[in-house]
Order: sequence, then structure tokens, then C-alpha cells
Amino acid sequence: MKKWIWLIAFFAAVSFGEDWYTWRGPDANGISKETGIDGSVAATVWTKELGVGYSAVSVKEGRLYTMGHTEKQDTVFCLDALSGEEIWSHTYACKTGNFKGPRATPVVNGEAVYIVSREGQVFCFDVKSGAVNWSTDVLDETGLKNITWGISSSVVAEGDLLLIGIGAAGIALNSDDGKIIWESGGAHSYATPVVFDLKGERVAAIFSQPGLKIVDVYNGKVLAELEWETKHDINGADPVLIGDKLFITSGYGRGCAMLDASGDALKILWENTLMNSHFSSSLLLDGFLYGVDAQAGKKGSLRCLSAKDGSEQWSAPLGHGSLIAADGQLIVLTDDGTLYFVKASPKAYKELVTFDTGIGKLCWTAPVLANGMLYCRNEKGSLIAVRVK
Repeated sequence: MKKWIWLIAFFAAVSFGEDWYTWRGPDANGISKETGIDGSVAATVWTKELGVGYSAVSVKEGRLYTMGHTEKQDTVFCLDALSGEEIWSHTYACKTGNFKGPRATPVVNGEAVYIVSREGQVFCFDVKSGAVNWSTDVLDETGLKNITWGISSSVVAEGDLLLIGIGAAGIALNSDDGKIIWESGGAHSYATPVVFDLKGERVAAIFSQPGLKIVDVYNGKVLAELEWETKHDINGADPVLIGDKLFITSGYGRGCAMLDASGDALKILWENTLMNSHFSSSLLLDGFLYGVDAQAGKKGSLRCLSAKDGSEQWSAPLGHGSLIAADGQLIVLTDDGTLYFVKASPKAYKELVTFDTGIGKLCWTAPVLANGMLYCRNEKGSLIAVRVK
């Protein structure tokens, strides 16, 4: 018995695992604190067919939550994270739409899991049983119109509020009953709110169709804003928080900018066209930004920029994809289903290893790392679990 206790303690010490229970991970920045990641031992553990869509996964206490679409119905799945076996599921009617299926990712908070459909339906489920606690049709209640490719913002749980990027300055629901606390008019886009502290206030960065807005989390008051027009009104990549600064990037040649949010107005510190991210959100590591400069379906590059002045440190022609980071590595999933493990360093592009997931095109959904497993999906709904420890 003592031997097993020692072994458990040893492996816990040398190889730390972590749940990933919300969009972009526990710190909402695409970066995991897990250690012991080794792409050279990557091996497929299980696969699951979900139905079409782009929803990523959330993992909490051994359970995985995700979504798919089949025959004009969305299904929310709760699976065993280690085996892929279904624990519960819930199906509801939803339009198929262009680029079929749900976009948002389930978010686990306490004993509840929250989802948003492409049509603006918000559901709260009991994490254990899958019972529906409540549902709210946000577009129906507010009179706001849907956007071309469907609602894509995931829920951000903040205290007893749920923030969603619907409306030009977002919307907030009560997490207990789904009632709308505050709302904003105007046109939304595709990014998820980013919540942070600014000058003693709790605020959210909302990247909507008109541009970036900083709003008070508790009442929705717009505190600062910056116009940022893009082709097709698409701002899909989440802002990246850097202290009292924010990095934004958009596709269609619009480029990127670093904004100072410390004053009464948002101020552009630098701007260039080195990073044109269609919808893949960037990462900040040790003062450097890593992101995908690419339009979906077209050639592009993984690129490293200095957060200080926007200068390019290196680029690698991997094409379109998305990325997360863990254990000093960038983990990139390209749209052809290839995983790249890359050293997270501004000095040079250093590829450590690659792994073919076998799920093929198109992989537009960001990979997720939880407790030594990488979860990747394609738009047809093939979800694969890959062991990387």
C-alpha cells in the first residue's frame, strides 16, 4: 500500500494535470499549467462522432462536455473524459445554418453547465444528471438579429452573472434563472468576452461588429471603445489581456493592434498587418504573442510577435489552424488535422514533433488539453482523445 501511495505522489509531483472547464481554459487565455507534456508519446485513446459543428470541449472532474448537430437538432454531450463513453445527452431543435452546427463551447461552473446555440438559445444543465435547470432564448427576448454565421460566443461565468458576446456591448444573464440582467443593442460579432480588473473595476472586453468596447460587468455601461471595422463585420478572435493593455487581431487583411486601456479612452500603441487572425485567438507568453496569421481555407503562418512593439520574431508556414500552450510548448492543430508541438520561444521556430490525428479536414476548433489528454475535433464532428503523457 505504501508503495502505491509513493508512486501516486511521485507522478503527481513530476506530471501536473489540470481540468479545462471553460472556453480557453481556467485562466481564459489558452494556456494550461500542465507539465509533463510529450508529443513524442502521442497515442489515440478513443474517438466519438458528435454530429457537425465547431464546439470545443470542457473537462471537469473526469467528465467532458461538448456539442454537435444532426438533422436540425443540436445535442449536448456529457462523456467520460478517459473512455469517451456517454454519461448523458440532451437534444433540442436548432437550425442547421451555413457552416453547420454549434460554435460555442459548454462552460462548467459549480454544479451547472451552460451552453449557447448558434440561434442564441442559452441552456443551463445539471452537471450530474443533464436535467435542464432553465433555458432562455436571448435573441427572441431582446429582438436582436442573428449574425451571418451564427452566435459563436461562449458563456463567461462571472459571479452570479453569465456574460455573452451578444449585442454590440454584450449581454448579462442571471446564472440562477437565466433572466436578463442587462443588455446592449447594436450588432455583435463572433468573439467571447474577456473579463479583467481595470482601475479598480471589474470589466469585460467585448469585441463586436463596431470594434472593441470595455464595459462594466455589473451594469453593462460602456467605459471606453475603439472603432475597428473589418470586411464582413467579422471580429472573431478574442482580445488578449496584457495587464492594462489589450491585443486585438482580425482577418481579411485588417491586421492587429496593441491598445492601452489605462486612460479614459482606448489608445493604439502600435498597429500592423503581421497578424491577421480570422477567428483563432492568440496567446501571450513571456512578453511575446503567438498566433495564426491566416484566413480559413487559405495559406497562412504561425507567427511570433513582440508584445512591446509588434515586431516579427519568426514565422512558420503551417497554414490555417488554432493553438494553445502548455509546459513551454505551443500545441497547434492545423485545419488538415495535424498536431504540431513547437517550442514556445521567440528566438526561432523549433518544431519538436508532429502527430497526425487522422480526423482530417476541416479542423477549425481549438484543441483542448486536460489531465494529459488532448481533445481535437473536425467540422464533421469526429472527436479524438490523444494521450500526450
